[in-house]
Amino acid sequence: MDAKQLAKYIDHTILKPDATRAQVLKLCDEAKAYGFASVCVNPSRVALAAEALRGTDVKPCCVVGFPLGATPTESKAAEAAVAVKNGAQEIDMVIDVGAAKDGDWAYVQSDIAGVKSACGPALLKVIIETCLLTDDEKVRACLAAKAAGADFVKTSTGFSKAGATVHDVQLMRDTVGPDMGVKAAGGIHTRAEAEAMIAAGATRIGASAGIAIIKEDKT
Repeated sequence: MDAKQLAKYIDHTILKPDATRAQVLKLCDEAKAYGFASVCVNPSRVALAAEALRGTDVKPCCVVGFPLGATPTESKAAEAAVAVKNGAQEIDMVIDVGAAKDGDWAYVQSDIAGVKSACGPALLKVIIETCLLTDDEKVRACLAAKAAGADFVKTSTGFSKAGATVHDVQLMRDTVGPDMGVKAAGGIHTRAEAEAMIAAGATRIGASAGIAIIKEDKT
């Protein structure tokens, strides 16, 4: 695919804790210039991003319960509601990974459902943090997200011990079927890596290296 097509897959991302106002605004300008799908920021920056992206096709995206997922559903839901009020059109939440490791799938599903309810019209992506789960747990987490009404499942926060793999993306796609979104995020730095994720079933790519990815010459 050409660079313009590839750009439509990318959530242009800046989630580092020391991201400045100027850096966020620069990211928004880049997203508008290159035609990325969204700009993904921390909650304190979503109003800024939403205003900078107003009137464009680029969606303001905000993370919730990030990066650990280890907060109560009420806290995640409140965070999502505030983010949507501040202009977020997409929410990327982290599951309760500890509950997943406990095998408490009823709680995992209800946690996701609680955030989904708070999202209103905003799209919900569910980060399952694949590097901390077994394949069976990845499948169960994806099924919980689907049952809770989420729009996407997502591999990783990028803040744990590993990021996206082709294996995990394929497993997630096989689990959720053809209609639900799959986002690959974490450690994707090249066009080849991005295209491999898309070939495996990803419909979004989360990356801070989006410009480098789309500007890279195909060989």
